[in-house]
Parts: sequence; C-alpha cells; structure tokens
Amino acid sequence: MLYQGNSLSAQLLTDGIVEFSFDAQGSVNKFDQATFAEFIAVIAAIRACDEAKGVIVTSAKSTFLVGADITEFLDIFKRDEATLVPWIKKASDVFDAFEDLDMPTVAAINGVALGGGCEMTLACDYRVGDSNINIGLPEVKLGIMPGFGGTVRLPRIIGADNAIEWMSTGKSYKAEEALNVGLLDSAVAPESLRSAALKILKQAIDGKLDWRAKRQCKLEPLKLSKLEQLMTFSTCKGMIAAKAGKHYPSPMVMVNTVEAAANSGRAEAMALENQGFAKLAKTDSATAQIGLFMADQVVKGKAKKAAKLVDKPVNKAAVLGAGIMGGGIAYQSAYKGTPIVMKDINDKALTLGLATASNILTKQVERGRMSATKMAGVLTNITATLSYDAVKDVDVVVEAVVENPKVKAAVLAEVESYLSDEAILTSNTSTISIDLLAQSVKRPEKFCGMHFFNPVNRMPLVEIIRGKQTSDATIASVVAYAAKMGKSPIVVNDCPGFYVNRVLFPYFAGFSQLVLEGVDFAKIDKVMEKEFGWPMGPAYLLDVVGIDTADHCTGVMSAGFPQRMQKIENDPVSVLFENNRLGQKNSQGFYNHGTDKRGKATKVAAPEAYALFAEPATNNTLNAEQIIERLMIPMVNEVVRCLEEGVVDSAAEADMGLIYGIGFPPFRGGAIRYLETLGLNNFINAADKYAHLGEIYQVTDGLREMAASGKSYFNSDVKTASAHNAK
Repeated sequence: MLYQGNSLSAQLLTDGIVEFSFDAQGSVNKFDQATFAEFIAVIAAIRACDEAKGVIVTSAKSTFLVGADITEFLDIFKRDEATLVPWIKKASDVFDAFEDLDMPTVAAINGVALGGGCEMTLACDYRVGDSNINIGLPEVKLGIMPGFGGTVRLPRIIGADNAIEWMSTGKSYKAEEALNVGLLDSAVAPESLRSAALKILKQAIDGKLDWRAKRQCKLEPLKLSKLEQLMTFSTCKGMIAAKAGKHYPSPMVMVNTVEAAANSGRAEAMALENQGFAKLAKTDSATAQIGLFMADQVVKGKAKKAAKLVDKPVNKAAVLGAGIMGGGIAYQSAYKGTPIVMKDINDKALTLGLATASNILTKQVERGRMSATKMAGVLTNITATLSYDAVKDVDVVVEAVVENPKVKAAVLAEVESYLSDEAILTSNTSTISIDLLAQSVKRPEKFCGMHFFNPVNRMPLVEIIRGKQTSDATIASVVAYAAKMGKSPIVVNDCPGFYVNRVLFPYFAGFSQLVLEGVDFAKIDKVMEKEFGWPMGPAYLLDVVGIDTADHCTGVMSAGFPQRMQKIENDPVSVLFENNRLGQKNSQGFYNHGTDKRGKATKVAAPEAYALFAEPATNNTLNAEQIIERLMIPMVNEVVRCLEEGVVDSAAEADMGLIYGIGFPPFRGGAIRYLETLGLNNFINAADKYAHLGEIYQVTDGLREMAASGKSYFNSDVKTASAHNAK
C-alpha cells in the first residue's frame, strides 16, 4: 500500500499500475478539506514510487464522486475576494499536480461524477464510464462556476460550445451523450468497467496510445480561429443573456472566463477561473442558491427520516374527486409507482380525471421522455370507480372534492366508514381548517391535510397540515407518501391559509392597496417580474389562480386574522369578481386573455379592468424599489410570524415552501434568505416607513430582537407560541 487515508488510498498493482481509490467513510465520496489533504499525500506517494508506470482512478462505492462538500465552504465564501482567490488556487493546483504526473492516468467512472467529481476525471488523460453514469458540472445551480479546472479542461476536451452548454445549464449527462461529445473515451457495461479502464491504461503504458499528446491539448490554448471564437462566444452570450437574465450572473461569468482564456495555456487560464470563481462566490445570487440547496437538503432529510419511522408504507392510495386536481394527484401517484383508486360520483368527472392523467402522459410520450408501454403501465395503475367498495383496502385517501367545508366534511365521514382502522385520511384543502374538518371523522389522529398545488405534475410542494389531534405516525406516513410521489413535503401546523396561502395574501393586500392608490397593475407586474424576479406579477398570478378563488381566500384570511388581514374596502379583486371577471377561466380579469395565431396564450391589460377601479392608474410617482417594498414587506413579515408561531418549523422549510409552492425567485433563496441578504436592520428601517399603512407592514418584536442580537433565522429557534393559539 503506497498510501492509506480515511477517504483515499493508493496501492501498487502488477505491471507498475497504481490504483488510486476514493472510499470516504460516509455514504458518498466528496471533496472536503480532509480529502484535499489526502489527495496531496497520494500524489506525493505516487511520485515517490519508482515502480509506478500508470494510474487508474476508481471508486470503492456505488458512485464515483458527487463533488465538493459545499457545507464546508460556506464560511470560506464569506471571506473577501482577495482571500478567496489564493484559497481556490490552492485547491485547483492539486488537480494540476495530479494531471502533471509523469505517467498516463485513466478514470474508471461509475455511477455519478458531478462537479468536483467530473473535474477529477477531466484531470485524467483517459476516461472510461459505465453505461449507467451521470456526469456533469452543476455548479451553476449554486450560483457559482467550476473551480477545479472545469472551465479550462472541458472546453479543450469537448469543444468550447459543448462545454459552455454543459456548464451554463448544469445538466448531468448519460454515458452515450458524454461519449458522443468526446468526454468519454469508452462506455462499457458496469461489470466491464475495471477491465476496460485497465486495458486502456496498459496500452498507454506500452506506448500503443499517445497519452502525452492526449494530455497536451488540455495544456494549450483552444484550437479555434479568431473568427470561430467570435462566432462561438457571441452565440453563447446571446443565448445565455436570453435564458439566464441579469439575476443569474454565473453563466455569463463562465462564458466570459472561457473566452478570456481561449488563447492562453493552462496556467493563465486557471488563474482566470480562480478569479471568476471568487467573484461569483461573493454574489448574493450564490449565497441564495447555496442556501436553497442546503434548505432542500433539510426537506429531503426530514422526508427520509419520516420514511424510516413508517411501520406500514403506502402501497395503495385513493383520491376522492376526479376533476383536474384529482386527475393530477392520480397521475402523480401512479407515475411514481403507487397504484391509486380515483373515486367520484359521476362518470363525467371520472372521464375528466382520466383525461387529465392521460394528457400529461401523452405529452411525455410526444417529447420522447416516456415510452407508450410505460404510459400504458401508469394508466393501468389508476382505477376509476363510482363505488366506495374499491377503497376498502387502501392505505391512504386524499379527499380532493370541492372547496366547501360542509361537502368535504360529509365526504370524509362517508369514506371513513369504508376504510380499515389503519388507513389514513387526508384532505387536499387550501383554506379550510384541518381541525374543523377533523370534527367530522371518528379517528382524528389518523387525519391531516395534504395540500397539493396546481398543476400537480409540475408543482413540487405538498403542504402536510398537522391538526391538534394528528399523530406523529400519521404525519410520518403522509410525508413518506408525498416523497414517494416525487414531491417535496413540508409539515405545517393548522391555521387560516396554512403556510403558503397565509403569507401570499398579505402580498396580495399590498398589491390591492397600490392599485387603489392609482398605481398601474401592469407596471406593478413588470416590476415584480423583471426587477424582483417573480415568474408572474401579482395581477397576472391572480388571474391564473382565479379571481373567484382569490376573493374566497381573501374572505377566509380576513375571518382568520380580522385585524391584520381585514378585507380592503373596494378591493380590486372583489370588484373584478362582482363584475364576473374571473381571470383566465373566463378570459377576463386584470388582463384580457386569448391566443395568437400559433395558439400561444396572450394577455393584454384590460381597459375594462382599469375602468372599474376608483383610481385607474393615475399614480406614477412610485419607483421600482418602492413598489417592491410595498409588496414584499407584508409577505416577509408574515413569514416571520409563521416562524415565531411555529406554523412552519424552520427558516429552511419556510424558504423551500415559497420556492416550490409559488415560485419565489430562486436566486433570492426564499423570503428569509431575502430578508437576511437585505440585512435585518435595513428591512426594519424600510418597513417602519410604511408602518402607518397597517399591521401587515409592522415588524414583530421578535424580528427587532433578532436584529439587535445579530442572530440568523437559519440557526436560531424563534418559536414564541403555539400555532394553534396564533391569530
């Protein structure tokens, strides 16, 4: 054994071959500070071995390398840029040192090789992958860029245009795709991986393969003429500007880095990468996107923990109500492998539910993402029925009938009589109290809310709403089922609007007040979309949600929080509803909706809507910053209240709920990350300017205390009261 560490080892095999193996003590291989120290030691050991003639890089685990341990680097990213550049250079120098070994190297890639794992393979002369690999550079999803030589080596191996596409999208690629662009030298069956890699290495050692020439291209400038460079980088910049926009700087920094290094050798190119990486690490976008990644890990971790606590997994489910929502739930369950019964009271609804599922599947088949055989299998997993007899043996029921407490209560009571004592009953409600609905069932400990977001197949979030009497076992089972469906479940406590809708409606209230003051709703939408980054501005979102639905929810929130969320007199939403302008569902709302000649949806700010408002867009004094403050302060304040009251358990879950539930701009990381990026004191000063406008603009004492003590919501327990007592 040449070297044995906690994560890495190097041993001399026959014929002068050194096996350099990754085998971390945890479940996966990744680059952390300790691994880097061992990496340096391995290189030294190989250099010191006179018998060494070539190196094969392997993994002793089911995956090759998942990348760098971002959790270790968070504190480092807080350092100034001048300190970050030498830090990242020190790390990238290790990869250069490995690449400079005076012998051929080959990576035997199994499973996953992402980020730093992919960059490890790029530092090798040859790359052999098994047919099941996923390989790529996903750093852009964290708001950063490859920092271990990815922007230097990948363009010189697969071409600048291919490399920029790989890095700017952050996608992972299968073996066949990697082979086609030249990243892999060979792709083989998993059982042949080691022998295939050793064969290539022996050929290189014996001089049958020119490994020095293979390496040399990574040390030299890109082989592109000036005209080719101009065309390549201009095209890439145009595409990135159109897709990423100004809020996501990392893709453009990457393409600029590759362009600046195009005529340089490795040393100068690596220096440019070091500088670009350090620059991006200091951006708010990187802080937010890394925070988002960490928050997602919290949600996934809780779901995995819940699955381990479940005695009886959900093997069969039922959904009551076969409309568009019910059909979407049925599709999602069946698609992810859990058979589901879809029950309704009439054939027309069942036909709609099946059509909903079928349409989703058909689109996947048309796009080549699913075979017709797979589609048939999913549909077979859905049983449409008019009879309750078909639900007798299910493990969980999702009630998804009309949003009416009396109707839901009746349906819940009726279906419960057909279920086994172990079966779980849930309600897909967006506004109705779970504790209220629990009064209609005999086993409230086996009952909770399961709030899906529309369209079900596209929206990742499921709110799991805990009632006063809901058992921990029930919550664990429903969380596990939601995760099994491919969703991101977040557990919240019962209160009006639960979590997502509760914090959304103060935002809508801020919008309504601006419209009543004469601010153009189309201007507000433009600011919130283009400047803040929402996928839809508030007026357009209200049209999509449905003006009737929004008006109903406004009434629910007003009843639940009569002082803070009292209904606004002459609320534009109510005015539109009273005039039968229901949004997209009847093509008339804030906007007039239609389609163009190609069938693409269109919207035009409706003169009829302006005419209905007391002050039809006469106030042009507010700038973008003021508009953002007027809408976002109420939302952030309500998120803070939900944390303080224990409605949602952590800042990480609060942020993920808004990202996955209503499309909060990912580059801002969620409401709490946005709050902390602004700075708590800065936020308080901004909110205090509007305190006279009502309670939704008034910050809590808890927020003032957090600011005074310099604490972060991401590592502090801020709960001050039971959610059940919060009003």
